[in-house]
Amino acid sequence: MGKKSKRETETPCKDTFEPLPIESKLPATVVLLLSSPEEDVLLKACEAIYKFADKGDENKVALLGLGALEPLCQLIVHNNKLVRRNAFMALGIMATNGDVKNALKKVDVIPSIIEKLSLEEDTVVHEFATLCLASLSVDFVCKVQIFDKEGLPPLIQLLSSSDPDVTKNTLETIFNLVQDYPSLQALHELGGIPPLLELLKSDFPLIQQLALKTLENVTTDKDTCTTFREEQGFEKLMDFLSNKDFNDLHVEALQVVANCVGDSESLQLIHQGGGLTRLMEFVLAPSMPEIQSNAVKCITKVAQGAENRKLLHEQDVEKALVELLSAEGDSVKTAACHAVAAMSLHRASKDSFRDLDGIRAVVQLLSSESWALREAAAQALANLTHSNQLNACAVYEAGGHETLVQQLHDGCPGTVAHAAAALANMAKQEVLRCGILSHGAARALVEPLKSADTHILVHATLCLAVLACNAEARAELRNAGGLAPLVNLLCSNHKDVRHNACWAVSVCASDEPTAVEMCKFGALELLQEINQSVNRRSRFSELAMARLLDFNLSVKYSLTGRLASTDITTDGFYDVGQVRAGQQVLTLEELSKQPVNQRRPIIAVNIAADQRPFVSLYSKWKWKEDDKHKDEEGSKAQHEKPWAMMFDASLKVLVTEATKSILPLSDESEQYAALARLVSEAMGGAVEVDRLHEFPWELHLSELKFELHSNVVPIGRISKGIYCHRAMLFKCLADRIGVSCTLVRGEYNRAWNEVLIIPGAPSTPGCSPQPCRYIVDLMHQPGSLLKASTPAAIQYQTI
Repeated sequence: MGKKSKRETETPCKDTFEPLPIESKLPATVVLLLSSPEEDVLLKACEAIYKFADKGDENKVALLGLGALEPLCQLIVHNNKLVRRNAFMALGIMATNGDVKNALKKVDVIPSIIEKLSLEEDTVVHEFATLCLASLSVDFVCKVQIFDKEGLPPLIQLLSSSDPDVTKNTLETIFNLVQDYPSLQALHELGGIPPLLELLKSDFPLIQQLALKTLENVTTDKDTCTTFREEQGFEKLMDFLSNKDFNDLHVEALQVVANCVGDSESLQLIHQGGGLTRLMEFVLAPSMPEIQSNAVKCITKVAQGAENRKLLHEQDVEKALVELLSAEGDSVKTAACHAVAAMSLHRASKDSFRDLDGIRAVVQLLSSESWALREAAAQALANLTHSNQLNACAVYEAGGHETLVQQLHDGCPGTVAHAAAALANMAKQEVLRCGILSHGAARALVEPLKSADTHILVHATLCLAVLACNAEARAELRNAGGLAPLVNLLCSNHKDVRHNACWAVSVCASDEPTAVEMCKFGALELLQEINQSVNRRSRFSELAMARLLDFNLSVKYSLTGRLASTDITTDGFYDVGQVRAGQQVLTLEELSKQPVNQRRPIIAVNIAADQRPFVSLYSKWKWKEDDKHKDEEGSKAQHEKPWAMMFDASLKVLVTEATKSILPLSDESEQYAALARLVSEAMGGAVEVDRLHEFPWELHLSELKFELHSNVVPIGRISKGIYCHRAMLFKCLADRIGVSCTLVRGEYNRAWNEVLIIPGAPSTPGCSPQPCRYIVDLMHQPGSLLKASTPAAIQYQTI
């Protein structure tokens, strides 16, 4: 055997390094190690960063400042599973900080995170990857990116994870995503409803709550709601509600139920399966006030649809709601009032509430200390009394009218608005209206009319329009200073407020004092402006304008060029000529104080014996202001002589003569003819058509203006007048002696009077003769009656 040779020792490789245990207490050093090529170093560095970041937000921000974010985002896709896991742990815990989250949004990390959501990946990776997404998905841009990078399908798969943390983080992410409609719509298409329903059985309340909140959101979509119903979602929710162990989650569950039964189709299917009966049983079942109030809110949501209200009525929901009106807790009673308001849109339900004495119960709740309950009760009464006279009477008999008037002073805008609406409904009956007004309703509406809340203004103006049918109400409103805010509302940009304000103005203009006051505040000018606008003009504004003009015939004639037979002229009437729409018509006093000019004279009427200053609607308010400040003026007022219109003695004589010579005539045609001849004789006699240009009326009027030193000329002083002067005189005399006629202005100083005359014997036996319109000739053949629309009449009216 040969001799053994000595074993040679192995020499180490020159380019290798002995294992070196590294310990560092400096975060900066650890962050530098994230760039190491060695997996063991990376593993320990990620673990160290996770532990450091988990201690608090200050550490997370410090790591962000040291630049840990970028290498961690790269390491989450490392080939080594352990490195990936630790990198995700570190990144996930850091992402819970707001500053880190904002920084992450600038890094394109979402695709990498989504890539690692596959079921083959480690559960710890799932946990912290979904934690990252839960933090990022709060931001809209990130939500869009997660959806666009198809993050929803793997997230839905992870809903079935056995790890509760993964499930919780995934639910938070999905909940954030479905706030946007594309994700909401895609959830049910990708099969997200069944796993969400399965999570209702979770042992963790937080997961159950998140699942319910997500279902509440997604079931607002009709298609998703259909899928939910097909998956027996409603039945599972009712089972969930039947479990008293889940009482703390019943509120969220009821929100989902409300969505399920929101549309009539779903409710019909649920009803057929007995679901509606179960829901009604749950509503009546004794439970915590918060749960019961939410159950009633669910009924309120169901009652938003007409078909749904019909089904609820068949289930005697009214009886259940009336019982709840006396339940413990204001929250339940408030919810019950809202449900009553919703169900009151169904006609049969209104009667049911009255028969069950529910109206009295609601009236009593108006006195509650809770503003929310008072508001809900007022809303219920407003809906109960809408188009239902019996309910209005029931509210009145329960003393509701007095309490509703008091609610007009409430600090809650909703209460004031609903109270005004209820009072408006009730006031449509005269007996109730008088009772409402006896408690100062008109005065109580003044403050609501000054509100900036549109809802209040709509109902306050409507209520005023109904109440102002009474003269007492108008006087009370006027004395309380309510006309100024009402007139101001004519300028409202809100269509309903403006329309109701116009309506209220038209009703308030039923008596002269109120009309005078509204004109003082510029109602006529505002209405002219409105009626010139194509978009703002309405039948309400036109009616209001017409009503105000009925008490100012001078302005009416200037603006419209026509006075009806029912428009009776009195002392103070004047003709300033045709004015453009929107142009202000000055008062007679203002016109009389102007220097004499070359314009057409203003023709005025006055035979008032007391020589009282002019009685025009536009100037009456000035007298009021003069009287109001009389004491303040002192001796100055004593030296100032008030303006008075010139007494027209000639017109007085004509009125006396007309009364004596025309009234005794029995035939209507003879009266018109005689009056026409009287007018013609007073103003220069008949003038032939072809010699009209020779008639010196213009010179005569200029001489009168010079003689009177005024632009205002009394009509009785005109001895040479043409069409416009004679027609005005004819109208004034006719109104004084009670003969009916109109006054119509044409062009180029033309004006005429139309009269209605009933022919003699009827052409057909048994038929009453129809009156015919005639134009009275005052110029050429005074006393002739020209049948309207005939060539002779047209020739008289035009040049």
